[in-house]
Amino acid sequence: MTEYIETDTRKDNLTPGEIVEALDLHIIGQEEAKRKVAIALRNRWRRQQLPDELRDEVAPKNIIMIGPTGVGKTEIARRLSKLVDAPFIKVEASKFTEVGYVGRDCESIIRELMEVGITIVREEMKREVEDIAKVNAEKRLLDLLLPPQPTSQRSGPQKVFHPNDPGAGDEGPARNLQEDGDAESRTREMLLRKLRAGDLENREVEVAVRDTGGNSMMQVFSNSGMEEMGVNLQDMLGKIMPQRTKRRKVTVGEARTILEQEELSELIDMEAVIPRARERVENAGIVFLDEIDKIAGRGSQGHGPDVSREGVQRDILPIVEGSTVTTKHGPVKTDHILFIAAGAFHISKVSDLIPELQGRFPIRVELKSLASDDFVRILKEPKSSLIKQYIAMLETENVHLEFEEAAIDAIAEICQRVNEETENIGARRLHTILENLLEDISFDAPEHHGNSYCVTASMVHERLTGLIENHDLSRYIL
Repeated sequence: MTEYIETDTRKDNLTPGEIVEALDLHIIGQEEAKRKVAIALRNRWRRQQLPDELRDEVAPKNIIMIGPTGVGKTEIARRLSKLVDAPFIKVEASKFTEVGYVGRDCESIIRELMEVGITIVREEMKREVEDIAKVNAEKRLLDLLLPPQPTSQRSGPQKVFHPNDPGAGDEGPARNLQEDGDAESRTREMLLRKLRAGDLENREVEVAVRDTGGNSMMQVFSNSGMEEMGVNLQDMLGKIMPQRTKRRKVTVGEARTILEQEELSELIDMEAVIPRARERVENAGIVFLDEIDKIAGRGSQGHGPDVSREGVQRDILPIVEGSTVTTKHGPVKTDHILFIAAGAFHISKVSDLIPELQGRFPIRVELKSLASDDFVRILKEPKSSLIKQYIAMLETENVHLEFEEAAIDAIAEICQRVNEETENIGARRLHTILENLLEDISFDAPEHHGNSYCVTASMVHERLTGLIENHDLSRYIL
């Protein structure tokens, strides 16, 4: 994806064509869905160009994706967020309950999204001060390797300096201090050269690190529900109680990492991180609501109690409509967060959602089931396709693997057949099939360094046809 975004900059002005082209690198087919999300993402950039009085009036065009599992719904949303380095969170709607029931509170979606935003901004700020942190850590490493001597210990016995007789002795302590200072400076320069050359990486030094052993009980307590109220008891008490440290012996390489992280923490101002993160979340955040069909009420009548299904929809509604959610980092507005919902809708229909929630998802797109031709493209075309992954994994054992074109066609045909005869799980079936196909090669790879294997169509049929024809086995194995 480096063709479209730099690794250290945020690029949010991609044209719809560029967005679709970038998604094509990782996702096969589903052109209609790609166009819809590309337009939604471009509309965010357009909104930022509007005058202030009009900008706040433009609501995000939320999307519902309808289609069976394994056709690319989640992957489209995930890749979309990476394109612009936007805060992104995937949640399953079925994991939430309405207020008053035991379970996750819907507002925790935004709290988690805020944490993701803070992580993104903190990483950006780390890159900004990375060089300074490395220099500071290097100085501290030098101090550990060669502790600076107090002035009183540098010159030994003090000699009297006679200003009227410069030739007396060696001009007293003034020259001693200067000579000792020069020697120490030369030693530090020599150590610095060795340090940068990597010659001292295995030498042991003693560093002071923060002692976190006493916080385990507090972490258990604070994570058991306090975050849902926007309260972080651990942070509050951490500011009151003194920070404890303990001394550890580590190698220079380990010490460098520890010291760099400490310097980065010192250089990053959290007071500046939080406002930037809040702005990023409010204007660029993306929430992917998976399994939205599982909270559709009327379509599941007669299959158990659905007392909380419509309640969850009512709790999600104000968040999607636009409200202010209290987090431990301050209030976060959800008016311009983009919500992408997805569901198979096998039993229920989009119309089974409450009308108010339906109205907040004006864009609806149906993703098509994948066929044999799509599976062939999925195996070959994406930048990190499954075949490329297996070849690279086995290369780590110096085992060379290649696939004949006919073998790829055979794998795709088997995948389509199994999906038709059992549950249709889309492209995820390819993982199962390839694991069974390559099981022996993967198992024996450590003992066969330098070997080469070619996967042929006959090998595919020999390995998998028996499983397919035995429906009982294929149900459990493929």
